[in-house]
Amino acid sequence: MREETLWESQKRRNPGHSAWYIQRFEMMRERGDDLDGEARLIDALAARRSRILDAGCGPGRVGGELARRGHDVVGVDVDPELIEAAERDYPRARWILGDLTELNLAAEGIEGKIDVIVCAGQVMTFVAPGTAPEVLSRFAGHLAPDGRAVIGFGTGRGYDFGEFLQDADEAGLVLQYRFSTWDLRPFDDSSDFLVAVFGAA
Repeated sequence: MREETLWESQKRRNPGHSAWYIQRFEMMRERGDDLDGEARLIDALAARRSRILDAGCGPGRVGGELARRGHDVVGVDVDPELIEAAERDYPRARWILGDLTELNLAAEGIEGKIDVIVCAGQVMTFVAPGTAPEVLSRFAGHLAPDGRAVIGFGTGRGYDFGEFLQDADEAGLVLQYRFSTWDLRPFDDSSDFLVAVFGAA
C-alpha cells in the first residue's frame, strides 16, 4: 500500500488546503506578482520544444508556462484538486494524477526519456517520510543521457541539503550546479534555499 505523502496528510487535517493553495496563486497573479521565475530558468536550460516533466506540478503554474513557451510538458501530482486546476487553466500540457514514488511515464503512454525535470515549490519536502531516495531514483530513470533535473526547496522542512545531495548522488543524479535562488544567486553555507541542477550519470 502506498504511503501517505505529507501533502496528503496536511490535506486530510485541513480539507480546504488545496483550494486555498490554488486561490493563493490566482490572487498573486491578479496582483501582478512574478510567478514565472522557475519556468524562465528551465526554459533557458532547455532546447526548443524539449520534453519536460513538472514533478509535483501542483495547479500547473510552472509546467503551464513552459507549455506556453512551446515545450512538450507533462505534469504529475498526487492531489486531484491541483491536477483538475492545472487541466482547466493550462490545457496545452498533459497532467497526470500520481505519486512520484511510483513515477512511470511509460505506463501512461509517454515513451522515451525526458530532457528536463523540474521539481519546484518544496515538493521534495512533501513526499512521504523516507521516500525521497525513491523519488530521486525515479527522476534519474526518466532522464535522457544529456538531460537535466532541477530541484529546489528550502531549509527547515525536515530534509537537510547534505542528505538530499547524497540521496541524489546515490540515485544516479550528478550535481552540476548549486544556487540559492531560481535567478541563480550563489549558494553558500548561509543559504536557506537550494536550487540544484543535476545531469544524468
